[in-house]
Amino acid sequence: MPRTTEVAGEAPAPAATTCRRTGQQTASDLAFLARAIKAPALLAAADRLAERARKESWTHAEYLVACLQREVSARESHGGEARVRAARFPAIKTIEELDVTHLRGMTRQQLAHLGTLDFIAGKENVVFLGPPVINGSSVFAARLPSSQCS
Repeated sequence: MPRTTEVAGEAPAPAATTCRRTGQQTASDLAFLARAIKAPALLAAADRLAERARKESWTHAEYLVACLQREVSARESHGGEARVRAARFPAIKTIEELDVTHLRGMTRQQLAHLGTLDFIAGKENVVFLGPPVINGSSVFAARLPSSQCS
């Protein structure tokens, strides 16, 4: 029976066997493991990156880094969409789409400043006063958080 070397804090390496794993077994295991760790982008990119790694003679570590970079990149790009879905906004609207022609006493620059949500960090309140108007203060207030989710 072959001996395995264990490193503190790491799982033991699998014992060497006389038969090698087939590509189908590896692909099946990769699919299962990617689902288990909820990494769909890694699964989608693994084959393409493996082919590129073979052509360019990457080390195992370089291949792993490339796979993980794809997953992290995908998660970052989809994170805003997930936050908007989780917030359950009735419609996705931004401050830039707001018609400010009827908002008296407020400039586009003031709207942009409110859109940065700096008042939250400063622990300040913002109050919108005025008559009920289509696309009025409540619509503007609803646009503030949706612009910051992405």
